[in-house]
Amino acid sequence: MKKLLLSVLMTVIAAIGANAQVRKAPDFTLPDANGEMVSLSSLRGQWVVLDFWGSWCGWCIKGIPQMKENYGELKSKVCFVGLAIGDTKETWLKSLKKHEMPWINLWENPEIDRNNSVATLYGVRGFPTKLIINPDGYIVNTTVGEDPEFYNILRVLL
Repeated sequence: MKKLLLSVLMTVIAAIGANAQVRKAPDFTLPDANGEMVSLSSLRGQWVVLDFWGSWCGWCIKGIPQMKENYGELKSKVCFVGLAIGDTKETWLKSLKKHEMPWINLWENPEIDRNNSVATLYGVRGFPTKLIINPDGYIVNTTVGEDPEFYNILRVLL
């Protein structure tokens, strides 16, 4: 047990070291599947996982089952938010239905000026990108790619 705890602790320290640029999470407002506008600031006071993904991203789709599993276990402690980037609204809605993603899902119009994109605002350079935002609104971890260690880091931070 001590070895496991030490291993997880070392993983978190390495992850935090690799993500040493702890910074305030920029606010944004995007529509959910029902057309309701959702702002990141409305989630302040909670742990938040932001998942930048797209239906066109194979690794994003491969990671959905693991995200569902972790959502089921952690939804009382963490607010999961999917941010679809690069999908048409129709494609995004079909993907939500097909993959049955129960967490908050938001859509960014692909016709938006790239300089004003939420992905640009967050410095997303690859998909999927997952961020952990603490209850004070600071990004405390950024993971690019589908990495199972992300959820271990999340659990330790909670």
